[in-house]
Amino acid sequence: MTKNKKSRIEQFVIDKIKEIRIEKGFSQEDIASMLDTSRGFIGQIESQNHPAKYNFNHINTLAVELEVSPKDFFPEKPIIENK
Repeated sequence: MTKNKKSRIEQFVIDKIKEIRIEKGFSQEDIASMLDTSRGFIGQIESQNHPAKYNFNHINTLAVELEVSPKDFFPEKPIIENK
């Protein structure tokens, strides 16, 4: 069975959103409410071993709700994937 894994850029964005979420004092439940989804789904996104991830609409909504730019979730330079 193949293990689903997120790409390095996907994991970077997820980790950055989590970092900002924690810095601003928001829980997974708070983020789930902002995105009209479940806390379990946010937990799956934040799990490195689950294929769930944010989409562009999620990123835009979180930028508005967390009062940051969507750019704040992305690296300054491209991430090279290991093949």
